Amino acid sequence: MPTEPLPAVPAATPEVVEIERALTRITYLSTRARQHERLMALAGVPLDRAAVALLRQVADSEPLRPGELAQRLGVEASHVTRTVQQLQRSGHVTRVPDPDDRRAQRIELTDAGRAAVDRVRDAGARGMQLALNDWEPEQLRELATLFHRMVDDFLAYAVEDEPGQEAAGPVPSAHRTG
Repeated sequence: MPTEPLPAVPAATPEVVEIERALTRITYLSTRARQHERLMALAGVPLDRAAVALLRQVADSEPLRPGELAQRLGVEASHVTRTVQQLQRSGHVTRVPDPDDRRAQRIELTDAGRAAVDRVRDAGARGMQLALNDWEPEQLRELATLFHRMVDDFLAYAVEDEPGQEAAGPVPSAHRTG
């Protein structure tokens, strides 16, 4: 599938170049297999990365149809189908009827799935706390605010960028500053 060229935009500022570099580094560090295995060991959750990503997505917006999950995760529907089957067998998710269309099903966390997501998030937050332990509370608040703002702006750009979508304008956010 060919990708379309980026729209004409001015060259990135040195600050944006540094932000992109830092995000690339943190993404690499946080998605390494060894890091995932360490996080799963701390959380006591023996799941692969795809399963954890799916559980997190369902926890943040449940229940969803498998096709919606695939779209949100940016993967093929067959990947979601296999991962959902794995998570059903392990008791982390269940299928429930779609209230809008009884022929369709949505994926919902079970109590075990909710507990697993909570343990993964807690282990991740504890690891982050160790890494950022020397930061002042005000620095952490500012970083959190700026990260949320950046995510909101990325989401607004992604919606505007999708074919057939009208420009949504800025996404309202409680995290925006000034």
